[in-house]
Amino acid sequence: MPSDDSPTDFTGKLLIAMPGMGDSRFSGSVVFMCAHSEEGAMGLIVNKPAPEIDMAILLEQLSIEGGEDLTEEQVRFGGPVETGRGFVLHSPDYTSVVTTLEVNESFHMTATLDILEEIGRGTGPTDRLMCLGYAGWGPGQLESEFAQNGWLVCDATPELVFRTPDARKWEAALQSIGVAALALSAEGGRA
Repeated sequence: MPSDDSPTDFTGKLLIAMPGMGDSRFSGSVVFMCAHSEEGAMGLIVNKPAPEIDMAILLEQLSIEGGEDLTEEQVRFGGPVETGRGFVLHSPDYTSVVTTLEVNESFHMTATLDILEEIGRGTGPTDRLMCLGYAGWGPGQLESEFAQNGWLVCDATPELVFRTPDARKWEAALQSIGVAALALSAEGGRA
C-alpha cells in the first residue's frame, strides 16, 4: 500500500485551472495530461482556440493537401512551450507509423506530420484535437502548483475532451467532480 506522501500520477487526467491561477495563460484552462512522472509533466490545453487558424489553414501552411473541408475544425493553443510545434490528441483508432504515445485506452497523442497528412486525406483518427504548443512542468513544479491551490483534477472522457464545446469544457470538467463554478474562490484556504 503506498504511503500518503507517494507521488500522484496525473497521466490521462484533466487539470482544471482554479480562478486564482497566477499564470494568465492558464486562466480558465482544462489541460489533458499526456505524461506525468518524477521528471516532470506534459499536457495539452484542450479548451483554448488558437486565434485565426483552423485545420484547413494549418494544412495549407504545411503544404499538405486536404481532401475534405476542414475549415470548421479549430486548432487549439496547447500551451506556451514550443508553440510552433503541433500535437494531435486523438482517439485510439489511429496509430502513426512513426510514433504515437498511447496515453491510455481512450487517448493517444501523435506529434508527427504523418497524422496531419492522414487527416488531410480524411483517414485520420475519428476524434481529435490539434494543438499548437504544450504545457510543461519541471520536476516537482506541478505538485507545487497543486499545493498552492492552482489546479483541480478530474477524469478525462472522450465526451468531455472531444465533444464538449471549448467554451463549456471548464465548467463541464468542474461539474464532473461535483463542483459549481460559482462556488469557487480565487483565495485558497488552509484547514
